[in-house]
Amino acid sequence: MNLSHRDKAQALLEKYIKNESLRKHCYMVAQAMEAYAAALGEDAELWYQAGLLHDLDWEMFPDEHPNKAISEILVDFPSEMLGAIAAHAPDRTGKKPETQIERYLFACDEMSGFLHAVSLVRPEGFSGMMPKSVKKKMKTTAFAANVSREDMKLGFELINKEPDEHIRFLLAVFGKQE
Repeated sequence: MNLSHRDKAQALLEKYIKNESLRKHCYMVAQAMEAYAAALGEDAELWYQAGLLHDLDWEMFPDEHPNKAISEILVDFPSEMLGAIAAHAPDRTGKKPETQIERYLFACDEMSGFLHAVSLVRPEGFSGMMPKSVKKKMKTTAFAANVSREDMKLGFELINKEPDEHIRFLLAVFGKQE
């Protein structure tokens, strides 16, 4: 994949997602995926784009997400990426996360959203955020109630990482973005 593919992905994001919070989420997941790909020796560009485009149809077609994006919008993208996007929503697609990119996209999606929510209630954002405080917030079901604790737990299992390890990795990625 080359820069023109990233430009195409960026243009699609801008076309289909107008909500700034959702765009921010997609960028965060893209950054998380790119960092994990680099750490694992995987295709960082492919992983970045999977993260960037995983919720592409959420705003315009919420009842058909992510099937609409996979079957109609992203048809020219690699099947490996489409599989990862399908596997991040197994209840809607029937596709369970199996490959490495699929497991990591699933694990980064909910956790990135939750970490963003935590950063918003902290005056210092991501700076100085610790896994211990994040895990404490996870126990408060009223906080970021739309983020699935079950999916976050499954994400840890899918990538075979302890919560502290996954959270610490993502905090390092997001802390650099502030």
